[in-house]
Amino acid sequence: MALDKILVVDDEPLVRRSLEDILKARKLQVVTAASLASAEAHLGKDTFDLIMLDVRLPDGDGQRFLEQVMALPTHPPVVMMTGHGSIGSAVDCMRAGAFDYMTKPFDRAQIDLLLRKAENYAQLIKVNRYFNERGGGDGEPMLGRSPATLRVRQLIERVAPTDATVLIIGEHGSGKEMVAREIHRNSPRRNEPYIKVNCAALSEQLIESELFGHEKGAFTGAVERREGRFELANRGTLLLDEISELPLNLQAKLLRVLQEREFERVGGTKTIKVNVRILATSNRDLQQFMERGLFRSDLYYRLNVFPLSVPPLRERHDDIELFAEDFLRRFARKYGLRLPGFSEHAREALRAYPAPSSSPRTTGPSPPPRSTSPPSPPWSPAAPSPTPASSRTPPAPPSPSPLPPSPHPNRPRPRPPPRSPRKNRPRPPSSPLLRPRRSPPRPTRLPPRPP
Repeated sequence: MALDKILVVDDEPLVRRSLEDILKARKLQVVTAASLASAEAHLGKDTFDLIMLDVRLPDGDGQRFLEQVMALPTHPPVVMMTGHGSIGSAVDCMRAGAFDYMTKPFDRAQIDLLLRKAENYAQLIKVNRYFNERGGGDGEPMLGRSPATLRVRQLIERVAPTDATVLIIGEHGSGKEMVAREIHRNSPRRNEPYIKVNCAALSEQLIESELFGHEKGAFTGAVERREGRFELANRGTLLLDEISELPLNLQAKLLRVLQEREFERVGGTKTIKVNVRILATSNRDLQQFMERGLFRSDLYYRLNVFPLSVPPLRERHDDIELFAEDFLRRFARKYGLRLPGFSEHAREALRAYPAPSSSPRTTGPSPPPRSTSPPSPPWSPAAPSPTPASSRTPPAPPSPSPLPPSPHPNRPRPRPPPRSPRKNRPRPPSSPLLRPRRSPPRPTRLPPRPP
């Protein structure tokens, strides 16, 4: 995760100027403050990736300002600086949440080491937040013992130790994401982030921001700066799922990232360099997309460095029983059940079942089977019935159709004439069968009270 903006808080002009020159030489934006009041003003109107704070300042103690920064919902790492270092002061600052503690004077090598540590720490925080929000995990290991699955394993073992870009092709649900995860697990980047992005699940307006990030105020709703998936996957692996759904205008920008390993955030001007391995998946024929002008040919050849085709499940009948046993164990553990396993009749049914789709249903346990008994015959008056005749209710007569049947069934029926409004409808003629309206009863008169 590349650092962008740093706040330096120190009351000595020489220290502020020297740190500003060193950091600007690393192409970083630097904001300086000589007091705690100025630092609070800068922190209230802007965000920073790192704060370098002096312990002793004219208008207060730097450790108290450190505690205020740590109380923020999202706070940058804070490095404490002092010219009178002591073990007690260092311990107090580290307990308060300081990222590091430096003693003046310091040289360029110390600053470079500090910046690398801060970058690694910032990326770790962002990646952990990404996985916590999306519930990400390592996932299940790749299963299978059929010859087709063993062939895929051999290709994974060949390409995983390299940094080659892999294009994984297969039908929907054939296990492309599982193959990509196995490539990352067996690669030298196994201890680095593994970030996924589904190109088909994001709109054209959001996918650019998700991939490359955006600056504050880049568009409506961008209230703060946000890092994209490429920055989160720095030094790791990025999976572009359903790459065929990527818009054409973003394909050119992705091609530049594959060639130059650099990009700019949406609304930003700073060029960010990344070291990312790209894995892409698709369930479409990208060559047909190229012929139709929906996919760039130069991007296709950049992605198709090592093509890997995943066979569908209907070509891996030997894996069906293994998948069923794994699903049974997983759901039994999830719901706290003790299941003995599949009977021999069930195993034979699984082996003989012609899989119509390319993958088993892994979202949850299957619903109970429907009843196979024949439907009961319709009721007729001549047929004997166990219910008494008095409780029988004859079927309601069919309602008359508002329109006569059309002599030409293939032609559309004419629309009925529009009904007149309720207030203008003519009233039906009076009928002698209609009951006359009753008048309210008259009150009875009581006799006069005797004197």
